[in-house]
Amino acid sequence: MARCLQRSAAFGRVFAQHSTFAPVARLHAPAVRFFCADSLKKTLIHDMHVEDGGQMVDFAGYSMPVQYKTGHHKLSIIDSTKWTRESASLFDVSHMCSLRWTGKDAYDFVEKVTTIDVHGLKPNTGGLSVIPNATGGVIDDTMVSKIVSKEHGEHIYQVINAGCAPKDLVHLEEQLAKFGGDVKMEVLWDCRGLYAIQGPKAVEVVERLSKTDLSKVAFGESLWLTLEGAECLVMRCGYTGEDGFELFVPGDARNVWAKLKNEPEVRLAALGARDALRLEAGLCLYGHDLEEDITPNEAGLVWVIGKARRTGARANFVGHEKILGQLADKTLVKKVRVGMRCLSGPPAREGAIIETKDGEQVGVVTSGTMSPVLRKNVAMGYVNKPHNKSGTELNVVVRNKRYPAEVCKMPFVPTQYYKP
Repeated sequence: MARCLQRSAAFGRVFAQHSTFAPVARLHAPAVRFFCADSLKKTLIHDMHVEDGGQMVDFAGYSMPVQYKTGHHKLSIIDSTKWTRESASLFDVSHMCSLRWTGKDAYDFVEKVTTIDVHGLKPNTGGLSVIPNATGGVIDDTMVSKIVSKEHGEHIYQVINAGCAPKDLVHLEEQLAKFGGDVKMEVLWDCRGLYAIQGPKAVEVVERLSKTDLSKVAFGESLWLTLEGAECLVMRCGYTGEDGFELFVPGDARNVWAKLKNEPEVRLAALGARDALRLEAGLCLYGHDLEEDITPNEAGLVWVIGKARRTGARANFVGHEKILGQLADKTLVKKVRVGMRCLSGPPAREGAIIETKDGEQVGVVTSGTMSPVLRKNVAMGYVNKPHNKSGTELNVVVRNKRYPAEVCKMPFVPTQYYKP
């Protein structure tokens, strides 16, 4: 059942096993299928989701809960979102794919295929980056961390999206073939648990179970903690805008999940709340707000391009010509990702047209919902310059009717990332 793969001649067979992955599912569109086919992949704790009342759907080729409908963890998506903001929610994100990079040239290679300043990372720190294509578009967004372990020493640990992993792995193999050097890629998929505990009380839970003071661990930093007898890689990070942790748990990982979910502050949460939380936090979802024809500059992600990667010999990542060209000449960026408050009418969902008050189409919505915390409709999308300025009054077209909207800054709900 476990599948821990290393780069080898068998990669073609490995990709064939993973090629059934569907694109990242849309929680607010028909792409989500409310059934669990036998062909879907399952995380190590799939049966525990079912036992706890998880409503299982097809998400990126995995059977995953969209919410919990019965039992102790039963909450609506709205209430689950609020619980995360007020207490602590536990998410299974084990469908995500992890990569371990080792070898004396590993840092140079990861810098070739991402925009992060790997050499400049301090041990046990990391951050968000992107995997760009040759024309500067985004193949995937990714977390990259410099980790120190007893077994592997100092190395790179990377997480990529489940729905993008098959194409990411092909791209990385192609780049490895061109790069040469001493680099080894180990693919860790379906052989470990990956859990996210998010919210203001998450730190209390993790400190209590690990018997460790985490007050000096900042958001973006990582450490090794023992939980239920398992040595876990724990990163203070998340996809909700709240303080929290992602835990990489070895083995079957069931005991750690069972312990976490039974803590008094914790309720289980799933895809529905996760989508609402990340949108309130102004965070991108690949396949919606990021695509292969959108550059980091257009997506408002200039900050993921490390300063050391912008000039000189290290400004050599794939797609650097387009990305750094736009960075140097902002007139080359014609559209940008913006946040919008929808002032009346129904939520503006993905695909809704954005118009000026005079009826000129100037953009399109990529994500939209009713914010459970604000109780107001919010959206993000791409808008042509100069209509992207905060305060600009526009219309969104929903079911052939026009409703007023206003460009605003993100996040919609203030983030709570922890810094000592």
